[in-house]
Amino acid sequence: MYCLQWLLPVLLIPKPLNPALWFSHSMFMGFYLLSFLLERKPCTICALVFLAALFLICYSCWGNCFLYHCTGSQLPDSAHDPSIVGT
Repeated sequence: MYCLQWLLPVLLIPKPLNPALWFSHSMFMGFYLLSFLLERKPCTICALVFLAALFLICYSCWGNCFLYHCTGSQLPDSAHDPSIVGT
C-alpha cells in the first residue's frame, strides 16, 4: 500500500473558511486527484480504500468533504455575509 501514502493526506487538507474559495478548492482537489490517478496508477486496493474513505467522509458530513458543502453542517459566521462572496 505504498501508493496510499500519497492519497490519504489529501483527505486532511481543510476547506477554506471563505465560501467564495470553495469552488476553487474543490476544482483544485479534483484535478489533483484525477492527475494523480492517471499518472501514478495506484493499485486497485489503494484506490478502493481511498474512495471508500472519501465516500464515508462526504456521506457523514464531517465538514471536510471537498466535493460539496453539507447542508446540515455548521458554517462560519462570515459565510452568510454576501459582501464576502462577491469579492
